[in-house]
Amino acid sequence: MAVMEYIDAIRLAMKEEMERDENVFVLGEDVGVKGGVFTTTKGLQEQFGEMRVMDTPLSESAIAGVAIGAAMYGMKPIAEMQYSDFMLPATNQIISEAAKIRYRSNNDWSCPIVIRAPIGGGIFGGLYHSQCPESIFFGTPGLKIIAPYSAYDAKGLLKAAVRDPDPVLFFENKKCYKLIKEDVPEDDYIVPIGKANVLREGADITVIGYSQPLHFVMQAAEELEREEGITSHVLDLRTLQPLDREAIIASARQTGKVLIVHEDNKTGGVGAEVAAIISEECLFDLDAPIQRLCGPDVPAMPISPTLEKFYMLSKDKAKEAMRALAEY
Repeated sequence: MAVMEYIDAIRLAMKEEMERDENVFVLGEDVGVKGGVFTTTKGLQEQFGEMRVMDTPLSESAIAGVAIGAAMYGMKPIAEMQYSDFMLPATNQIISEAAKIRYRSNNDWSCPIVIRAPIGGGIFGGLYHSQCPESIFFGTPGLKIIAPYSAYDAKGLLKAAVRDPDPVLFFENKKCYKLIKEDVPEDDYIVPIGKANVLREGADITVIGYSQPLHFVMQAAEELEREEGITSHVLDLRTLQPLDREAIIASARQTGKVLIVHEDNKTGGVGAEVAAIISEECLFDLDAPIQRLCGPDVPAMPISPTLEKFYMLSKDKAKEAMRALAEY
């Protein structure tokens, strides 16, 4: 084990998979010489060369298209989108092609690509560098979607994604890169795709979420238990598609009071589907209406520091929502 930052765990996962399988390669804007805008690919080109760590033009549709074509001929591309906001020009390739190749070919073809992209605000990046676009892809059958919270999961899930025979979108919250640090094995392991993880056991309320907002949830849960005796059962979804229905149902039944948390907009977000699952399966187990704490329904992340703070989730917002649910 080594104490490792979230960003280092991601880099190590790519390094290990590239050493394990010569068909794995990385492509994207500034991933080579610069090592990525957030340094997630730092040192990879020096070790593996320009043919396996490829700087591309500023064209997300080309990055996705090249990755899809390479995957159909037996390669294992890891395509980096510099910011998840920039994925929109590639939605046709991702949704119309990558997600449907196995289905349209009757299993004759597959598309083993991983598309990595940083999500989330808090860096004063404004409307083109701060979005959480996972809901755009969430309703597309054929895509797997991962959004890890911990460094351990970031490494294990990325390795699982590279080995998966179908397209995987891997969303990394940019605030997690340096914020999250923990023990991570330096040897080979994977975290299974589609399995949620209980971060904290509790009896009063259930909080379900993913990615960086869980950092605030865990802080709030500790304070609520210490100060008010409120215990929180916290479930990290880890994988958004497919959702771990069994874990969601079990966690909802654990307390009968559910708060769903994510940074993406509230309307039409992943939380709405989680709420639907609970409503379908656990209606008579609930002791309170399902609650959601999410980003506001505004067109984009504000660039003003004051407005960005208003938009972003925080420990205090999570604590207030969790206390209100416990008192219902």
